[in-house]
Amino acid sequence: MSARMHLSSAHDAHSRDPGEEQFALAAELLALLGDRTRLRLLHALARSEADVTTLTELCGARRPAVSQHLARLRLSGLVATRKEGRRVVYFLADGHLRRVVTEALSLADHRLTDRPPHD
Repeated sequence: MSARMHLSSAHDAHSRDPGEEQFALAAELLALLGDRTRLRLLHALARSEADVTTLTELCGARRPAVSQHLARLRLSGLVATRKEGRRVVYFLADGHLRRVVTEALSLADHRLTDRPPHD
């Protein structure tokens, strides 16, 4: 995984077909989203910025696991931090990510609610 992955800005609409580099980066991004805890963290951060303690409570995971997931998301460039005194506050680094998380959860909701009843 690359040390810093950045999503394109909203005004960078691409009219050409994606190249190998875009497919590779998209696969890396989707792999990061493929973990439930990271997806929960990103969903929480899509709502508002938060510190590790708050995110641990929201995700129901253990603090060391949450810290490791946040470090991975930060290194990938998906989340950023700022300091408030001794407190580290996490936030989404890009608006595109908020839409991706929302769409993934919306797709899951549609898949769950549109299932035919079991016989």
